[in-house]
Amino acid sequence: MTTEELKAIKENLLVDSRGTACPGPLLAVKQAIGELESGQIMQILSSDAGTKRDIPRWCNKQGHEYLGDFEEAGVHTLYLKKA
Repeated sequence: MTTEELKAIKENLLVDSRGTACPGPLLAVKQAIGELESGQIMQILSSDAGTKRDIPRWCNKQGHEYLGDFEEAGVHTLYLKKA
């Protein structure tokens, strides 16, 4: 998805893990995923560049759909859809 398409997504849950280092963002996502129903969207905010690697790998292992990411002003914004 393009950055514009990602920005247009209306997420069902926002996980703000800015200010935490690896593995903090991934742990926050793992804890929060249970709050979503299948097909719902999670938006993740992170200041840790490793999140762009960790979240897609985790989604692949768990069967969730990784929708994409973009970066603005040092904040990585990522999106996933719960399986």
